[in-house]
Amino acid sequence: MRILILSDVHANLTGLEAALKAAEGQWDRAVCLGDIVGYGPDPNEATDRVRPIVVSVIRGNHDKACTGLTNADDFNPVARQAALWTRENLTAENMAYLKELTQGPLESEGFTLIHGSLLDEDEYVFAPAQALDGLLGAPTQVSFFGHTHLQGGYSFRNNQIEVLSIRTATSAGGSVHSSVSKASLEIQGDTRYLLNPGSTGQPRDGDPRAGFAIADVERRIVDFWRVPYDIESVQRRMLTAGLPEPLAVRLSFGR
Repeated sequence: MRILILSDVHANLTGLEAALKAAEGQWDRAVCLGDIVGYGPDPNEATDRVRPIVVSVIRGNHDKACTGLTNADDFNPVARQAALWTRENLTAENMAYLKELTQGPLESEGFTLIHGSLLDEDEYVFAPAQALDGLLGAPTQVSFFGHTHLQGGYSFRNNQIEVLSIRTATSAGGSVHSSVSKASLEIQGDTRYLLNPGSTGQPRDGDPRAGFAIADVERRIVDFWRVPYDIESVQRRMLTAGLPEPLAVRLSFGR
């Protein structure tokens, strides 16, 4: 069984479609770690694309803010503006779907699905100390989390936490940010993992390509992928929609 793990699509249909095209034929079931909407210009299209392919999906903080479950007062001004724009542009059907998303953590397909941290869906896990609850407290050996938009994660073995820096190999002849690439992590039996597949719609690790992961359950391997997409077309749609310019600009830099 091969599980496609998506996270932080953020209403970027172009990035999502590029990821799905690259992964075509290489996964059996899909899950999503939240933040289907927010920031991007395609909230309905992205939601419509995710809904039929995932067997499990949990909510993210932007899914809550964009549907009015939270008021977005703790968002920065440009994120808040995008959330309010999304709230005005969601169809009634997609608004209802997003409002009803399950709060994580959630066990699914043999993994624990988390948006922020194990104990707080809105907490960012940026450091080993923040990862410890997820590494030790999750009911499964391998957990996946999102929210930070940083591909990588943490492992715990022999009472030691290791930061996992994922460096995807670029195909021969391709530049770093213009080719499909992936890196593989072998799951060791005596190690626990808290892994971030990266953001499909708005990476923030300096690599602007769409990120996702595929977990091969039988082979005990997680592949971390990066896929280029037409960023300029997304930026044009954002500006045409009246979304904040800084949100469009940052897509070029993966920051």
